[in-house]
Amino acid sequence: MSYQSYESYESRSSKAFPLILAAIVAIGYVVFLLVKGMGQKPEETGDTGNPSGAPEVVEPKIPGPIVIPDAPGEDPKETVKEESAEEILKRLGVGVSAVDPEALVEQIGRTLEKGEVAEAAKMIGSRALTPDQLARLREMAAAGPFKLKAERPVSEIGELEINRRARWALNIDDDFGSRIYFDLQRDLRGKWGVEKLILPSVVEPGATIPRAVMVDALGITHSFLEAALSQDFETAKSFVDLEQVSDAKIAGLCIIFEEAGYRLQIRKPLRALFHRDTTAAFLANVEVGDGSKAAQFGVSVQRDDVKSAWRVTEINLDTLLADYADRVAGGDVYYTPLIRNPEGGDTLILYFEFDTNELTDRTKRQLGIVALLLQTDVEKVLTISGHTDALGSEDYNRGLSEGRAKSVKEFLVSSGVNPEQIKTRGLGKTKPRRPNQTDSGEDDPAGRRANRRTEIYLDF
Repeated sequence: MSYQSYESYESRSSKAFPLILAAIVAIGYVVFLLVKGMGQKPEETGDTGNPSGAPEVVEPKIPGPIVIPDAPGEDPKETVKEESAEEILKRLGVGVSAVDPEALVEQIGRTLEKGEVAEAAKMIGSRALTPDQLARLREMAAAGPFKLKAERPVSEIGELEINRRARWALNIDDDFGSRIYFDLQRDLRGKWGVEKLILPSVVEPGATIPRAVMVDALGITHSFLEAALSQDFETAKSFVDLEQVSDAKIAGLCIIFEEAGYRLQIRKPLRALFHRDTTAAFLANVEVGDGSKAAQFGVSVQRDDVKSAWRVTEINLDTLLADYADRVAGGDVYYTPLIRNPEGGDTLILYFEFDTNELTDRTKRQLGIVALLLQTDVEKVLTISGHTDALGSEDYNRGLSEGRAKSVKEFLVSSGVNPEQIKTRGLGKTKPRRPNQTDSGEDDPAGRRANRRTEIYLDF
């Protein structure tokens, strides 16, 4: 054999050797398994009596739930631990924003109605929620059923800043008229998102419901107007600076609202004129029952410093009184429930039909508000002066004017007012508010109508 052929053989044999060795090991392993299997008993192999001798298919075992021993006092049925408010807040983003603020607030409310508190929290966002508030939302949903008022689920409260920040409320259908307030902020894209959230406080049985949940400038203004709209004089008075807003003006506002059937406008009820640290002003928009726009008037609020309470300091009723005159008095601007008294302060006026001292239903409603005014402070004293038009003799008119003042006093006394708080006088036709005749000397029925009155001067 040549050197070359020997080299080729050696090369082939060296390559084949590993393969031969691997085959020998494999055959030996198979023989070992067969011998071991022949020596085992049936119960050791798990034989089920398969006569065919075919290999059995063994299904893989699926791991079951991991059972952790219960700690003392734990409910063994509780397998899922509820996330804490803090854990949920950590996962929240900035919340949802929308072009329509009303739609955003209502969507949050509908989500809460379904009991999906975590989903509602995502819409509100982390910047507006605290752990306590999230826990309170859970409590409200769990107490259930959490339900919004069907007629008006969402209300616009007003502006905090012109076209930039606004307040809305979810109206909850419960016995307390509870609300969830949302302060919304508008971004540069024109979309609104939740900036702040105020939840209703827990009302214990027999406890007094807070007069105002929101105690900032807008909250106090809105609460004051809602009280006046419902003729709740005492509550309305609690929001004003008594040195700058008279009781007569508060009572007059209550009367105007009741007689003309005003209510705060549904859209943009309060618009911010300006808002600073210690002073703010709002434009109040009112409408009548059919939803048509009526009038607007200004309300100013102030506080001594940033730690003091806000108080209503001025109510400008000029445009409201003009609208009232058109709606109630047929355009007669003199037929008003409120005038400025020459001696200072404001005076309420009640009107009578021709040649009578009988009180109309309208006058009785007005006097009901005055009675509440007097009952809030038994030391207050008011003066009632009766007046007539120019028809008839002076003596007759004086007696008629005294009868008008007396009938007002009797009604107030029958309403629970102490008679010592009321003074009366009859002035006949000596102090007309308007001329009884035109410039040409002809009779003026409209002027005479404004003179048939009693004036209630709140001398306090």
